[in-house]
Amino acid sequence: MKHAYWVRVGAFVALALITGTSLWYTWDTRTTTATQLATLESDRANLSQKVTDLESLLIALQSESTTISDTLKEAASKSETLEQAFDRVNSNVETLEKLTTTDEELLQKYSKIYFLNEHYVPTELETIPSEYTYNKERTYEIHEQVWPYLEDLLDAAQEDGIDIQIISAFRSFGEQAQLKGAYTVTYGSGTANQFSADQGYSEHQLGTTVDFTTTKVGATFSGFAKTETYAWLLDNAHKFGFILSYPDGNDYYQFEPWHWRFVGTKLARDLHRKELDFYDMSQRDIDAYIVDLFE
Repeated sequence: MKHAYWVRVGAFVALALITGTSLWYTWDTRTTTATQLATLESDRANLSQKVTDLESLLIALQSESTTISDTLKEAASKSETLEQAFDRVNSNVETLEKLTTTDEELLQKYSKIYFLNEHYVPTELETIPSEYTYNKERTYEIHEQVWPYLEDLLDAAQEDGIDIQIISAFRSFGEQAQLKGAYTVTYGSGTANQFSADQGYSEHQLGTTVDFTTTKVGATFSGFAKTETYAWLLDNAHKFGFILSYPDGNDYYQFEPWHWRFVGTKLARDLHRKELDFYDMSQRDIDAYIVDLFE
């Protein structure tokens, strides 16, 4: 009996120990889990605060970025304004320089209107190569700055198969006087005045004017208005800055289809587009083109 009793007591003790251990383990586990959860919650709160802080920082950076961007745009706008102002000043300086260095005589209306004195000679004259001239034994000269335009015109005409030659270019005051005197002796003053200017009134003295001819027409100019050369000049000369000074029906001289004057590409193109003649314009309107003469 005693043996059985102690067996039951032992079993009870063992059960109590096992139960206690299990309860302790469970309690410990729960305590650990609670601690871990508390730690995780704390970490979550910290992370949440850091996220909040980062969001605030991002907002601040975006605001600062916007401010910087606005500042940069304002600076760029001011820079552009200054650059435009500089360009205007620079353009005005260039315009003033052109106006002070370009001979205003070159766009004056001289045919029976303005007088060019006997001492006037273009600043620089260029000899026209004989390959472009009618009389290979003579020397023909043109204003130095006009020559590149004239050369381009002659080359373009020849490329189009046009027979074109220079038969007259710059003539001094004295040469014009001799020429007019010879014409007066030959044709009489009344007739000579219809096609030849007095000295001081000739566009040739400016060094910007040439007379064209062809191999067939020669020095007589007879029939020049019916040539392909004249037709080509009517269609193309303005592209190179040349205009017909004395078209049919002008108030100054008889129709001279061979006589072409350089006035700059801008004025020549405008005259051609508007179907106007050089001498139809007022001198004030013409003078406005002096700055663009050699553009």
